[in-house]
Amino acid sequence: MRDSVLRHLTETRARHPEAVAEAALRRERRPFLGDSGRLMLVAADHPARGALAVRGRPTAMADRVELLDRLLIALSRPGVDGVLGSPDVLEDLLLLGALDGKVVVGSMNRGGIPGTAFEIDDRFTAYDADAIHRQGFDAGKMLLRVDLGDKASADTLTACADAVSRLAGHGLTAMVEPFWVRRTPDGRAVNDLTPDAMIRAVSIAQGLGRTSAYTWLKVPVVPEMERVMEASTLPALLLGGDPSGAPEETYAAWDKALRLPTVRGLVVGRALLYPPDDDVAAAVDTAVSLL
Repeated sequence: MRDSVLRHLTETRARHPEAVAEAALRRERRPFLGDSGRLMLVAADHPARGALAVRGRPTAMADRVELLDRLLIALSRPGVDGVLGSPDVLEDLLLLGALDGKVVVGSMNRGGIPGTAFEIDDRFTAYDADAIHRQGFDAGKMLLRVDLGDKASADTLTACADAVSRLAGHGLTAMVEPFWVRRTPDGRAVNDLTPDAMIRAVSIAQGLGRTSAYTWLKVPVVPEMERVMEASTLPALLLGGDPSGAPEETYAAWDKALRLPTVRGLVVGRALLYPPDDDVAAAVDTAVSLL
């Protein structure tokens, strides 16, 4: 299986690069939000930012064929609506025929590499709105980190606002993932997950662009989620985040937050693709059951 997948993808990419566009054109599409009014998306845009670690394994996501295998399992499970990824990952899945009837969200700004001096200058180095529209995908996701001490935040705000406007111009959903940033004593940029910080980040994110008609939020589960989500009327998806602690505690927190009126589903990556027992299907099924 592994060798055949690798051979198929590398041969197709080397000899027939036009196959990507052809597969996108053939792809069976579906409404962004189905009859249930809920969404379950699997995220796989982490490697494009060099974020390969999972549960203490520094290069867990580095094996691309293994990542694809885990994604294929997740996408095959009942109740999984689609996937969020960077062009390389989504195009592999297109060539494998795994995106028919799925919601597909293109990840847009992957330039803010963690730990670098330019981390907050989060450039749009992956999809843009025109490419997402041309591929027949359904939405674009962007990360917005606001750092009071870094002037690069202004450029990221401007770029995200432009992306929201351009996606809306195509009638496509803009999925904005906002964070307020604080600095540790050694100068590292870390996300401030206190309720007040998230309320401030959400308030800024929902005002980006010429219209908010097509804007959704992608937010982490933090303390006092009721108060955080009261800051907006926009539909929101919960961010699964980096896996830590017991899975049962994570699922309980998701379950509670999913009951809030503006929360419409989950976007989860590493927590489901690399569970402690490596049973991807069981982890995905548990998350789906919460919806």
